[in-house]
Amino acid sequence: MPERRILSVWFPRLGAERLLRRLALPHDVPFAVVRETGQMQVLISLSPAAEAAGLRVGQPLRDAHAMCAALLTRLQTPQEEAAFLDVLARWAGKFSPWVAVEQPDALMLDVTGCAHLFGGEEGLMARVTEEAGDLGLTARCGMAGTVGAAWALARYAGAAPGATRSGDAIDQEARATRSRAAKRRHWERGGAAPAQGTPTAVTGRIAAPGKAHGALSPLPVAALRLDPETVEALARLGLRRVGDLLGQPRAPLARRFGRGLVHRLDQAIGAAPEPVSPARDAPRFATRLTLPEPIGLRTDLHAGLDRLVPRLCALLAAQGQGARQLRLEAFRADGTMTCVEAGLARASDVPDRILPLLAMKLEEIDAGFGIDVLRLEAVRVEPLETRRMSGHLEAGAAVRARLAQDTGVEDLTARIGARIGLEAITRRHPVSSHIPEKTAQVLAAAWSEPATGWPAPPGDRPLLIWRPEPVQAPDTPHLAARFRWRGRDHDLAEARGPERIAPEWWLDEPDWRSGVRDYWQVITAGGERLWLYYAHGAAMSSGWFCQGSFT
Repeated sequence: MPERRILSVWFPRLGAERLLRRLALPHDVPFAVVRETGQMQVLISLSPAAEAAGLRVGQPLRDAHAMCAALLTRLQTPQEEAAFLDVLARWAGKFSPWVAVEQPDALMLDVTGCAHLFGGEEGLMARVTEEAGDLGLTARCGMAGTVGAAWALARYAGAAPGATRSGDAIDQEARATRSRAAKRRHWERGGAAPAQGTPTAVTGRIAAPGKAHGALSPLPVAALRLDPETVEALARLGLRRVGDLLGQPRAPLARRFGRGLVHRLDQAIGAAPEPVSPARDAPRFATRLTLPEPIGLRTDLHAGLDRLVPRLCALLAAQGQGARQLRLEAFRADGTMTCVEAGLARASDVPDRILPLLAMKLEEIDAGFGIDVLRLEAVRVEPLETRRMSGHLEAGAAVRARLAQDTGVEDLTARIGARIGLEAITRRHPVSSHIPEKTAQVLAAAWSEPATGWPAPPGDRPLLIWRPEPVQAPDTPHLAARFRWRGRDHDLAEARGPERIAPEWWLDEPDWRSGVRDYWQVITAGGERLWLYYAHGAAMSSGWFCQGSFT
């Protein structure tokens, strides 16, 4: 059996080059894709001309315009970029039948036994790079025996780390210290690790079978897919290359930086398995409406929904599915897109139940310069019922049972959830436990069925239950005629009990370390009905506590 070979294809300028294909701009025009982060817009993808102008990813847009007045920008649309990456995954299917999408800008191919069809591994990588260039995309490849090593080689192999700034604000230091600070910028002498995809003459790199150690050793530790905090902590200890980690004992690394570092290292060298898992093509339930002229009024959007919703419900009904989560996408005339989502408390394919929820969300859509395409998709579906062949009598009974279902509560839940969120609406369900505070659990109403058949408690339970509060009374199992609780003295008028409840010995509950409890229903002279108990003491000392009130 041939040794496993993995090809990582990284598109470092995917966001910008996707829009350049559509806009047909000249190659010498600086172009960037921006993303809104709070009160600021930052660059997230650059064209080659923008990089040549000195711009960088993560730079604020106002600073970029100050450096390059001719810069053209567009807002990011993550949904379109994800869809474009799925299209590229289908294109990569010509090189291997096992292709996985790595959001947001990469593909992972298992090319075991496929490279000889394209002239070997070098020919395969050259073919991928050439065809990506014909599509107007920049592709950088890495090939190795593991997913981690291929990922690292595609992004960091052949990088020129000396050209990367360390982030120490060298230009802001005193002139007398700049000469010394410039020497610190190299990433092997205390500077930051090189950024992914530093421009070099090397487009890709191949790690021969069994040579992962040698290929990974000169790369920075960021090539192990570590978080920035871990990379910075390793740099402070002088561990800046992967080779520095390969020679270290694993136990101290795991104690100092967690098992995640050791796990990533094992994945890169093949000591821990990491499969390539291509996503199965799930059936899509979506419909779209292309408009002859851009629209912007809410009445026009509502008219578009009147056409889209019945179409989508017909698609769902044909497959026996019901929508639980819907997304309405509005594509503007300037090439940008906005979307709103709505959820249902119960899966449905009835237009009258779906249309009001989406209509409530129309006010959140900003039409901008006008909307020319509407797209409605059921992003989450569930089967409505199990279909089977039956006679006329059984079929009629099933239809009557479905029509008799009371959907009023679900419709109300969905309408309120469209305003405040479905997770904010909850209901209580019984739990199999004799502990008073654990007899019920809170579940989201949209994702649970109404509870039926609540078990009867062995004794009366108060209306309000809180965490045990200490009661000042004699430390004896017998209820005193006078006790103090919440800073007030209470005189005993009537008492009923005790009801003994033992803790769940198989669980370590902090509140039940006081051992067995004797519960009493107490009526004070002031008319308060309290729920007191005496803890006999175990891991904690004994004493009296108040846990609830009946009124």
